[in-house]
Parts: sequence; structure tokens; C-alpha cells
Amino acid sequence: MTETSQDGAEDCVLLVVGEGRERIWGHTTEERLRRQFAKAGVMPAAVRDPAALAEDGRGESCVILVRGDAVLDPPLVQALVQHKRLVLLADNTEGPIAARVPASLAARIAEDLRKGTVPDLPDVTVRRPGELGMNFWKKLRKHEAPYALVLNARNRRDVEWRSFMGTYKGATDLVTKRLWPWPAFHVTRWLAETPVTPNMVTVLSGLLVIVAFWLFWQGEYGWGLTAAWVMTFLDTVDGKLARTTLQTSKWGDILDHGIDLIHPPFWYWAWLSGLEKYGLPLDDGTWTLALVVIVAGYVLQRLIEGFAIAVLGLEIHIWRRFDTFFREIAARRNPNLVILTFFAVLERPDLGILAVAWWTAISLAVHMVQIAQALIARARHGELVSWMAREGEEKAHR
Repeated sequence: MTETSQDGAEDCVLLVVGEGRERIWGHTTEERLRRQFAKAGVMPAAVRDPAALAEDGRGESCVILVRGDAVLDPPLVQALVQHKRLVLLADNTEGPIAARVPASLAARIAEDLRKGTVPDLPDVTVRRPGELGMNFWKKLRKHEAPYALVLNARNRRDVEWRSFMGTYKGATDLVTKRLWPWPAFHVTRWLAETPVTPNMVTVLSGLLVIVAFWLFWQGEYGWGLTAAWVMTFLDTVDGKLARTTLQTSKWGDILDHGIDLIHPPFWYWAWLSGLEKYGLPLDDGTWTLALVVIVAGYVLQRLIEGFAIAVLGLEIHIWRRFDTFFREIAARRNPNLVILTFFAVLERPDLGILAVAWWTAISLAVHMVQIAQALIARARHGELVSWMAREGEEKAHR
């Protein structure tokens, strides 16, 4: 493990070494690097000559040097901000891709970056991305080594795909995780070169929420499901577009998650109401019970998830391998849409909503067992640790 700096980005400047004209996700690599480090509080140096940084009296002040053709995973930006005297090697070349060193060493390291030679200096740690102990990314609920890639015309598609998949959460539903990546990659790649913003995509998905609600209410389940599935696809695209193009914002996050959180119960209500116009109405008792089970089960599952974060300090879906697996199929919007679509194809939307009610009840029971087991485990063994983090530690010690 490298030594961490106490001053973080306070006295660091960014120096991009070489040209970065290749485009990826709507920006040249140099523009992208400047944006990434600016968000971390590191601004470009006033000069591009690394020797001048030492001559102007900076001495031991921090300089972060990055190849102009580099594509860095966000955790590596933080690694370079936090770790003193670090040289980061690229994943797809033999040489270094970035470094944080004192200004007195900037000229020497810049030359190594240009030539692709690994520096051999005292008190300078050389690491590959997977050796930094940052493979567990709690925010995205996943365990994978961050990437540091050199981009060129020949490997553009591979670098784009790797950086796109790097935006995915490790614990999510099976549709988002297994069905949407390939088409979402191409749509996101296309949108990145247009003026369309992630918030525009989010607003469009919000409009489709209303369209699907109205169609379900009318008993037009085929068209309603079409609108609903397009909405869920756009719900994937907006987040990926925001992360790949570095346009994430607090307002966009609130808008996206607000729509996701609120709309599912209204769809189920509309689906039940549309059964009468479709010709398959449920009796009042069954209709009411199904809606209560679905809505109450949905709300309680969300509360359990929030309780786990607030009290246990860990999302319940990443505690054990089973928890991550169950997140793929738990009674949330996308798995429930799979159920509704299956029964709609069979022309039995009434059985579809009853199946969703049953699956919601089962999922709630599983969540209640999960949170009970987590509380017991914490009482016995202390702080809970994700299986992803434990697996990373075990690999590091091998």
C-alpha cells in the first residue's frame, strides 16, 4: 500500500504529457482528463514544461502527470490525488500512464511517460491499478480492478466498452445487468456525440412512465408494456450517459432516483384497473388484496434497504453472494415487468398481476430474513463487510 497524503489535492497541479486528440464519449482524452481532475480539485499547471515547475520554486509541491492519451477510471483519479510519490502503470501497455510526484521529479517522470519506460527512483512506488487496494467500489456496489488505458485509433472500441461497463453497478436486476448493456452501449455512444444531456433522457423516461400508466389503465397491455420497457431502457441509458460523459449532477441524481422510486406502485394500480376494460376483472377482495400486497411489499422492501444503509452501514444486497444474486430477481420493477410480460403474451394479465403479488410477498419475506441475519451477525461479529471487499482482500494476500 502506498503512503497517503494528508494534503490531498490542495497543492497539486495537473500536467498533461503529450497530445490527447483521440475522442471518447464526446471529448478528447485531454479534455476528459482535465474535467476529471478539476472535479477532484486539481487544476492544470500554468505551464506545460515540467522543468519549469521545479524552476519556479515549487520544489516539493505536488504535480500529477498524465499521458494525454490516457483514459482513467474515476477511482484512479482519487488514487493519484491521495497517494504520494506514485507511478501508475497502464493496463494495456508496458509503461507508465500517470504519476504523482514532487515538482523536482516532474521532468524526469514526464520523459518516462513519453518513452514508456518504468522509472526506478527511491521512494517512488510503482503500481498497476489492481494493486492499489481500490478494487471494491462501494458506490457502485461492485468488485473489479479500476482501469488505466491508453487510447488509440486501433483500440477505441475496446476502451469504450471497458469504460462503459465500468459504469455499471455490481448488484442490480437481471434485465439491467444482462439484457441492456449491449444496446445501451451503442445508444450511449451515439448520444455522447450529440447535444442530448442525461437529464433530457431522464425527462423522456419520465414522460414514458405517464404513457405506460395511461395505457395500462386502458387495458392496452401490449402498448403499455412497450412504453414501460422503453422507459426502463432509457433509465439505464441516462445514468450511463452521465457517467461516461462526466455529466453527473446532484439534481440529475435526484430526478432519476425520484422517478425510479415513485412510479412502480402506480403502474401496478393502473394494471389492476385495466383488467376490467380488458375483460378479465378480479373480484373486489382479490383486487384490493393484490394491490395492498404489492404496494406494501414494495415500500417495506425499500425501507429495509434504507435501514440497512443507515444502521448497518452497508447495502443489504452486497453483504453475501446470495444477497447480490437475489437482487437480480427480487420483486422490483424490471423483474416484475418480466412476469407481467410473460402473462400478457399468454393473454392472462390477471394472472400476471397476481404472480407479481405473490413474488412481492416472497421477496419481502426474503428481505426480512436477510435483515434479521445481518443484525444478528453484526451483534456477534461487529461491523459487516461486503463479500466483494473480503474477496478482494483474500486475493491480495495470495
